[in-house]
Amino acid sequence: MTAPAHQQMIFVNLPVNDLDASKKFFTELGYSIDPRFSDENAASVVISDTIVAMLLTKPFYSTFTKKEIADSTRTSEVLIALSAPSREQVDALVDRALASGGTPSGETQDHGFMYGRAFDDLDGHTWEVIWMDPSAIEG
Repeated sequence: MTAPAHQQMIFVNLPVNDLDASKKFFTELGYSIDPRFSDENAASVVISDTIVAMLLTKPFYSTFTKKEIADSTRTSEVLIALSAPSREQVDALVDRALASGGTPSGETQDHGFMYGRAFDDLDGHTWEVIWMDPSAIEG
């Protein structure tokens, strides 16, 4: 398989109730806000070089869709999964999220070669954090 000519990115757009509270939550997790793509309606949260979470106020989010905005505290609209370099990093990120106002989501998954935990952010969006043993992937 040939690699793409450019590094493809993903922008996850999420409606939020309180933009300032959500920005604080994600910066407490260690992520940064890119001011070039942030204003009173949106915040660009840099997860990695290729992953950006766009936090949008609900009125602004609604300008991009004709669909009703899901109440993510009651309805699952997406599961966002992030990789982590180790089991310890899974725990560190999820523990920071819980300490910053997030809530636990589901049970810890420990299959030996794969380990994961999940949390819901302030608006109920579910974030899974997983580690997989590289030798299990190669095998």
